[in-house]
Amino acid sequence: MTTPDIAPRRMVAACAALMVGALTLTACGGSAGTDDGKNGGGDTASSLPRIVISAKNGSTGASINTTGVKVSDGTLTGVKMTEADSGEAVAGAMSADGTSWKPKEQLERGTAYRIAATAKNDDGRTAAADSRFTTVSTDNSFIGTYLPDGGTTVGVGMPVSFTFDKEITDKKAVQSHITVSSDSGQQVVGHWFGSQRLDFRPQEYWKAGSKVTMKIDLDGVEGANGAYGVQKKTVTFTVGRSQVSTVDAATQTMTVVRDGSTLRTIPISAGSPENTTYNGQMVISGKWEQMRMDGSTVGFAGQYDIPDVPHAMQLTGSGTFVHGNYWYNQGNPPFGREGTSHGCVGLQDVQGAQGDTTGKWFYDNSLVGDVVVVKNSPDDTVDPDNGLNGWNMAWGDWAAGSAV
Repeated sequence: MTTPDIAPRRMVAACAALMVGALTLTACGGSAGTDDGKNGGGDTASSLPRIVISAKNGSTGASINTTGVKVSDGTLTGVKMTEADSGEAVAGAMSADGTSWKPKEQLERGTAYRIAATAKNDDGRTAAADSRFTTVSTDNSFIGTYLPDGGTTVGVGMPVSFTFDKEITDKKAVQSHITVSSDSGQQVVGHWFGSQRLDFRPQEYWKAGSKVTMKIDLDGVEGANGAYGVQKKTVTFTVGRSQVSTVDAATQTMTVVRDGSTLRTIPISAGSPENTTYNGQMVISGKWEQMRMDGSTVGFAGQYDIPDVPHAMQLTGSGTFVHGNYWYNQGNPPFGREGTSHGCVGLQDVQGAQGDTTGKWFYDNSLVGDVVVVKNSPDDTVDPDNGLNGWNMAWGDWAAGSAV
């Protein structure tokens, strides 16, 4: 099963090889000039307001994040920005002192825009400038979808994870422009899984209650030949209480521990002898009150297709879940006796995801980022890049995968 976008996933975007050139336009050029016509022979251009539009007229790689207007020796009296083809206005914001203007929202990639600006100085002299330009194209840029989302509260196991839409050949350049820090003081290190995924975590789980900040400054960074970053933003999230749940496949139980105290021990049904459950530390990467589970998406074609699995929480990218199970009691022994699943961890539940059930209780008491540890299963330990499960890699190996 595929995981829905764990985050529209928040595309952090910024721009490409932006030529932040000052557009100093003159009247004879037809793009800018004065409108009072009163400058005598002794006056020079230096007596006029100087308008700078960051995107040069005719440029094709303008930033989607930093394009804007500034003025020196005067104040802006008006700025109009439009999409060049449709004429649709682009909303913007003027600084309090009237010396700069920028769009309120990030611009679109590969889109033509026009900016026209006017300014005036204390002597009443005026100037105007305009520029028509195109933002960086998708072919010449890259983005990274990331999680967790800013402003969310997550469990102590939640890594910061970026997935890039192009193969990154200069990993050092990209990683050095992403910093992740915690107010807990924990050291945070990045690790590359291949050329398109970069995760960050501390050596141990995040400290409960800590605040984590990721600063993304990829705008204009060349991550691959001819492809530049288009992301520039700061994202923060909060780590909630500590909850680690341990599934013992030998006893078919799950013990839920929060902040060091046992909340509950739950009877479960883990994988059958033919379809065992992975061992290891797994992180809840997504939650769905109900979801369809089709065995054909994870290598079990024709074995099951259940449209309304209740209280599903994903543990791996290959399809391991903790989820409610309303069909288990059809000829099976009570929960806690034996494993009968295709590798998931099943909890007692009812159809419709309603009622006072074990599945609903665990779902309601779990956060994305909580840890589920499976032990005593005859299966292997889950791979660190199968889901958000880098905790299964020794710290030395994790640090060795950093490019900085």
